[in-house]
Amino acid sequence: MPGENLTRTEAQERAALVEVDGYDVALDLTTGDEVFRSTTTVRFRAQDGASTFIDHISKQVHSVTLNGAELDVAAVNDGVRIQLEGLQAENELTVVSDAMYVNTGEGLHRFVDPVDGEAYLYSQFEVPDSRRVFAVFEQPDLKAEFRFTVTAPAAWQVVSNQPTPEPVVEGDTGTWAFEPTPRISSYITALVAGPYTVTRSELTSSDGRTIPLGIFCRASLAEHMDADYLFDITRKGFAFFEDQFGVPYPFEKYDQLFVPEFNAGAMENAGCVTFTESYVFRAQVTDAIRERRVVTVLHELAHMWFGDLVTMRWWNDLWLNESFAEWASTLATAEATEWTGAWTTFQAMEKTWAYRQDQLPSTHPIVAEIRDLEDVQVNFDGITYAKGGSVLKQLVAWVGLESFMQGVGAYFRKHAWGSTELTDLLSELEAASGRDLGDWSRKWLETAGVNTLRPKMELTADGIISSFAIEQTAPAEWPTLRPHRIAVGFYELEEEVLRRTHRVELDIDGESTDVPQLAGHLRPALILLNDDDLAYAKIRLDDESMATAIEHLRDIEEPLARALVWGAAWDATRDAETPASDYVDLVLANIGAETESTIIRLALAQLAQAARTYVHPERRAATIERVGDALWQLAEQAQPGSDAQFQFVGAFAGLASTDAHAAALRGLLDGTRTLEGLAIDADLRWQLLDGLVLNGAAGEEEIAAELASDDTATGRQFAARARATVPTAEGKEAAFASVADEAGASNMIVRYTGLGLQHVNDASSLEPLVARYHAAIQPIWDSRTYQVAEGLLVGLYPAVLADERLAEATRAWLADNESAVPALRRIVVEHLAGVERALKAQQRDA
Repeated sequence: MPGENLTRTEAQERAALVEVDGYDVALDLTTGDEVFRSTTTVRFRAQDGASTFIDHISKQVHSVTLNGAELDVAAVNDGVRIQLEGLQAENELTVVSDAMYVNTGEGLHRFVDPVDGEAYLYSQFEVPDSRRVFAVFEQPDLKAEFRFTVTAPAAWQVVSNQPTPEPVVEGDTGTWAFEPTPRISSYITALVAGPYTVTRSELTSSDGRTIPLGIFCRASLAEHMDADYLFDITRKGFAFFEDQFGVPYPFEKYDQLFVPEFNAGAMENAGCVTFTESYVFRAQVTDAIRERRVVTVLHELAHMWFGDLVTMRWWNDLWLNESFAEWASTLATAEATEWTGAWTTFQAMEKTWAYRQDQLPSTHPIVAEIRDLEDVQVNFDGITYAKGGSVLKQLVAWVGLESFMQGVGAYFRKHAWGSTELTDLLSELEAASGRDLGDWSRKWLETAGVNTLRPKMELTADGIISSFAIEQTAPAEWPTLRPHRIAVGFYELEEEVLRRTHRVELDIDGESTDVPQLAGHLRPALILLNDDDLAYAKIRLDDESMATAIEHLRDIEEPLARALVWGAAWDATRDAETPASDYVDLVLANIGAETESTIIRLALAQLAQAARTYVHPERRAATIERVGDALWQLAEQAQPGSDAQFQFVGAFAGLASTDAHAAALRGLLDGTRTLEGLAIDADLRWQLLDGLVLNGAAGEEEIAAELASDDTATGRQFAARARATVPTAEGKEAAFASVADEAGASNMIVRYTGLGLQHVNDASSLEPLVARYHAAIQPIWDSRTYQVAEGLLVGLYPAVLADERLAEATRAWLADNESAVPALRRIVVEHLAGVERALKAQQRDA
């Protein structure tokens, strides 16, 4: 990655010199499997006599022509930047190059489907990767019109930001000349090409325009593509956002393309949204995943206004893009679709992510300091998405939804096709609501850390509350105490149901806030702070409430209240305030009655983490065995064909640890054992096989046989995970070497290998990798693109060891590499924090 960085200062200096009118980008995709011809002509204005640079990462630049003069390519091009000297008031630059296809999801990704041998392409440009496809001033505030001309096999689908024109066909080759885009940022331009299968529809926008719709996926997945459902969600999202924002959809068409080996969930390219094709359900998935897909669809749609129509000036406001889309998509999901419990899901999943991220040493204010591209790459995190979305939810509660939407609509109209900063939005929200948001911004957006809220009360001899207060604390590193809008709920057990019997809502601030409204009430069985999840804060239960929760969590009537209690219990476990073994007991006693798919999914993942890394090492093996036994029993007792049954079987496969467990997995896999209602499809077969490999009950022969029957992209990823799961030191070393020692593995193979490497019951097989990993950190960072480097450094870290030897090795690397770039150090610092937290939890569990 050396030389590919761009600092904010450089971007500001360039923006002061240059204003871009438009690009003509011609791409020839018929030149082979490794490179494609890229010809860029850019028209821009500049200060007379100024010098600057344009970005382009390519295999070879053939020519650079500036204002009619041929420049010496060797003199002006270093492989990352092309230097431009002696600029005029009006300039025209043409760059002809061979650019490279990638298999890392950064630039123009090329994938060959093992099912039919067909090649599929898609672009992914955020943060700095349109420069891998064409010459460009790669920063969000230098907006321009982009006109793409694409030469490709005539039988392909070719899709970009503008409606696809009819190609000019000569023999087997076609050329598509797209109309220019509106003024947009380079990172949301897009190109998707290949023999994709498409389903088309349309809708009518609020201004009366007909908006063409398209849903695309690979031909070998087409039978699994539920396009009608996705069109229905899309129409509901359009109607909801156009009504709420008061601004019609800003582009001419809306295509949604499900593409292979995608690094993220989706990307908001203007009018040309790309999604991970794991959202094309070839096998059974949990209801949690189905709901997440809906939220993702609406998240990207919200970006068409917030992010695409109006774009941040620099990446320090990335949070505003993502937080707004996260909040808006959850609101739309809850109010415009059948997934009415979306805010419960938000609390369970997003806020858990936010609280975890906000307690790392690398936490940062929501408005982060983004000095350069490396800073922003690591900032796609729980602060940027989940904490920001939580804080926006709180802001909406404070100013009112109607005022908030009025301010947002005014912001879109005022800054359409422009670039903005946070203050531009806040000024519109202040005008609409009449509130001063300066203090709110300083405390919530410009400081880091999460507050913890605890109830404090005094009781009379007969259990009457004589005084009640809410205490607020903050970590020493981030000592800000913040104002919160909060509710307090009282819950009593009535006919075996724990339901709310009283609620008060109030503003709190400072170290302690009295709640006189609760004086005189009989102390209830459960007191729940932050009832209805209005605030962004960790909560603690008093001892009696915790005892009630442990015994009756399954009996809490409202899903959101259950989610809050689940979250509080896990948070206390992570903070080593309660033993991990108690959390294991809590999950096993209550998860069988849980009805919310996302809560089940999250609790099972946390159960695995607690059993493997948080319980004391002396009782770890026994705990894992006990959990496996309980999960199998839960699977047998679950309603046939239910989401819970499906999740319990998957969790059992992941934690199986005995011969009896392996026998159950083998029976499900070969059909000699059945669970009523459970279909053993291709993906579940891989999960069951993974559990057998974990226990040494299957190996390469079985993996190869399963892959032979499922030689698909997904099958190959599952096979990589299974091979990395082999529970021996030799197996772990082979998995590590397969992706770390040689470049070439795709982004998804890297990801799945990491998942298998860390899938252990006995973590001693990872001990030889401690020194190996730390020796490889800097070479990996220096030799790989960001996405692959991060995937390797996260996936190959032997975190499950969670012992002092691992912590010491990581501390030593940090001490010896103080000059390593901040983005790299952050990854390693977060690893160390995870191990140190696990060690504290183990000590508490002792």
